[in-house]
Amino acid sequence: MWLQKNDVDLPRNGSDVFGPWFTDNGLVVKAMYKKVAAYNTSDGKEKWSLPLSTQLCAAPSRASDDGKIVFGVKSDTTERAKCSKLQMVDLGTGKAGWTAEVKKEGTFDMLSDITIAISGNTVTAGRTGHSTAFSMKDGKEIWGKLPGECQPYAFTSSAKLIAAAACSTGEAAKNHQRIQEHDSATGKVKWSYPLAQGWEVDRVYSVSPLVVSATHREKKSWSVISLTDSGKLRSEIDGGKDKFQPQCGGTFVIFGKNLEGCTGVAADEDTFYMVTADKTSGLNRTNEVVAFSLDTGKPKWRSSPGPDRTMTPLRMEGDDVLVHIDGSYDRGGAVATIPASGGKPKVLLQNPASTASIENNFFTPRIAYEGGQLYLVNSRVSASNDKEEKEAKTMMVFGK
Repeated sequence: MWLQKNDVDLPRNGSDVFGPWFTDNGLVVKAMYKKVAAYNTSDGKEKWSLPLSTQLCAAPSRASDDGKIVFGVKSDTTERAKCSKLQMVDLGTGKAGWTAEVKKEGTFDMLSDITIAISGNTVTAGRTGHSTAFSMKDGKEIWGKLPGECQPYAFTSSAKLIAAAACSTGEAAKNHQRIQEHDSATGKVKWSYPLAQGWEVDRVYSVSPLVVSATHREKKSWSVISLTDSGKLRSEIDGGKDKFQPQCGGTFVIFGKNLEGCTGVAADEDTFYMVTADKTSGLNRTNEVVAFSLDTGKPKWRSSPGPDRTMTPLRMEGDDVLVHIDGSYDRGGAVATIPASGGKPKVLLQNPASTASIENNFFTPRIAYEGGQLYLVNSRVSASNDKEEKEAKTMMVFGK
C-alpha cells in the first residue's frame, strides 16, 4: 500500500525507532530520535509531527485507552544526559501535554535505564531498584518507594499493573525477585509470587492469562511459568527438547527493556503458544508453533508453515492464533491464522513477490496487523552517509 523512507536527520550512530501505535482516527504513530509523527494508515501521508528538544529514550508498549502516551526524553543534549524527563503526547492530535521529572531516589539511582508503562490513569517509570508513578491526567507524582524490602523496577502496560520486583533482605543469600500485581492508583501490592533464589524476571509474555519468562544467569537456565489471577503457580511450561525463540528486542529488563513487547508468543484462557527456533535442513529453513496447556504445562499440538518458511505468532485474533509468515528474497511474507485446536496456517493476507527484496531488507522489523493491514517498522535506522540515511526504509504497509 505504501512505503516510507526516513525523514529524520539522525546522529552518526543512528537511532532506535519506537512504536508503532494506532489511533481511533486512522493514524499510525512512530517516534525516533527527536521526532514523533503520525501518518494516515490509508496512504502514509504525514498527518502531524511533533519535534522534541532532546532525544527520545523510552516509550511504553501501549498507549492509554483514550489515546495518550508518555515518552521518556533526555534531560539535556549532552552525552551524560539522563533519561529523566517525561513528556505526555496526544496521539490523535499530536499535541504535547504535561511534562514531569523523574527524581533521583538515592545514590544508586542512575536514571539511565528507565522503562515506562501505562495502566489506567497511572504511568510508571521503573528502573534498577526504584520506581515512580505519575498521574496520566496532569503528570503529578502519586507514589514512589513502597514499604517493605521488595521494590518494583519494571511494569506492564495493561489493565492489570503487573511488576517485576527486586527484594533486598540484608542477607545476600535471601535476596530474590518477585512477580507482583499492584493497585495502579496507590502502588499497594495485591499479591506477590517469589521466584527461587538466583532467578530473575525476564519478560511478561501475557498478562491475562499471566505467563512469565524467568532466567537464571549463572545456570544459563530459562523457565516459562503461568500464574493464576491471584498469583498462585498454575503450571510450568514443559518445552521438552525443543529450542524456542520468542523475539523481545533485547535482554534483561534491568538494562532498560520493557517487560512486554515480545513476538513469537500468544495466549488465550487455557493455552499458551510459542515459536520454536529455526530448524535448517539442507537449504530449507522452517520452524513450528507449539501450543501448551496452561493447566498442565504440557504440549497440545504443533503447527508448521511448510517447507522453507518460518512464522512468528503475534497475538490472538478472536479464537485463532495470528501469525506472520516470513518472506524470502523472492517471496513475499504473509499474515495467517491457526485455529486454537491446531492445524495448518490459513493465509489472510499474502504480500506480493515484487516487493520481497525490500521487505527482506528490513532490520529486525516490528510487525503489527491492524485493521486488515500489515505493518513492518524498522526497529533501528542507521546509515554511513546523509544520502544513504534519506534512502533508508522505515515503514512498509500491505493491505488488500
